[in-house]
Amino acid sequence: MKNIWIVTALGKYRFLHIYFLFIFFSCLIIASCTKKTETTPAFHATPYTIQIPLHFPRELNIPTDNPMTIEGITLGRYLFYDGRLSGRQGPDSLMSCATCHIQAHSFVCGIDNPVFTGGHPHGLTGIPTPHYMLPMINLVWTNHGYLWNGMVAEDNPQPGYRNLEDVVGIVIRSPQEIHGDTNHTKAMIQQIKGYPELFNKAFGSSVITEKNIARAIAQFVRTLISADSKFDRYMQGKIQLSGSELNGYVLFMTEQGGDCFHCHGGDGNPLFTTNLFYNNGKDSVFTDPYDRFSVTGSASDIGAYKAPTLRNLVFTAPYMHDGRFKTIDEVIDFYSSGLVWSPSISPLMHHIATGGVRLTPSQKADLKAFLLAFTDSTFVTNPAFSRPSKMPDE
Repeated sequence: MKNIWIVTALGKYRFLHIYFLFIFFSCLIIASCTKKTETTPAFHATPYTIQIPLHFPRELNIPTDNPMTIEGITLGRYLFYDGRLSGRQGPDSLMSCATCHIQAHSFVCGIDNPVFTGGHPHGLTGIPTPHYMLPMINLVWTNHGYLWNGMVAEDNPQPGYRNLEDVVGIVIRSPQEIHGDTNHTKAMIQQIKGYPELFNKAFGSSVITEKNIARAIAQFVRTLISADSKFDRYMQGKIQLSGSELNGYVLFMTEQGGDCFHCHGGDGNPLFTTNLFYNNGKDSVFTDPYDRFSVTGSASDIGAYKAPTLRNLVFTAPYMHDGRFKTIDEVIDFYSSGLVWSPSISPLMHHIATGGVRLTPSQKADLKAFLLAFTDSTFVTNPAFSRPSKMPDE
């Protein structure tokens, strides 16, 4: 019995010895892991807060998974102006966002563009875009879908067609635009000296991805804010409008005048668009396969398109989704006497029975004067929106 007790005691001793050694080494491992975690710096980009102008809406359309950061905006600006987004080599293969979205024209290509005849852009393939361009102004307040028909919207069940980031991806891949191959584009940007570090600062990884390319460009585009027109300064009490501009203001805001405010916003809407979609009486028969009806399938949306912002009209000709009007005067004449009825005409086109609002020549002049008060020259010259003086690897 004594020997059995001794053996048992020795067994218990060995067990306890092994047990305490296990605890000791476990603590060492845990301490080592803890120390490593504590010394590994966490990724933190520098938050960027959009300064909302005093009379602008407070709600911004910024996805929670792509918060605004200084590093993201900086990277996005480089990418916006980099023709290597196509993923190809050679001067004839380069196309950037800025190839068509030109700052001097409020980020449309302009009616006198030497490459894009009449202001209608096309891709590297030569295939034209389905529609003319919408100005890239104040898109951070867009909440009802992007593009003329609102195809890219938060409620779109199809992945890849939901937000501004998705618009960037569509533009890079589309044969009507940059016509880039995703893998080639990533590989091209990855090998350019300077970009991996910029991506690491913006997103915590030096590996270039399509997602982060789109996120960066979208951040930059959300900074393109116009809020310094004559009308803005008037609303802030800094200046007074002229008599003609004030007359135009009244016409703009009344149904018996120009009747503009229903679609382009009233006193409480400095965006000068509702960002909604209307059949505004351009045609009686519709053949375009990319109207609002193509998105919703609702008969009331046949021939309907987004009401674009009226800001910087002086820079953004031609006008309408098909670029049919070359001047502001033509647009005013259309709403005055050129409206055409169709079964899906917007109920807000109150003067359709008379073909338009029937403005007199002096009223047309006053309304035009008011529309030109939306001109923000600082927007088209702001250096923060322009091409960087030095691109990566230059």
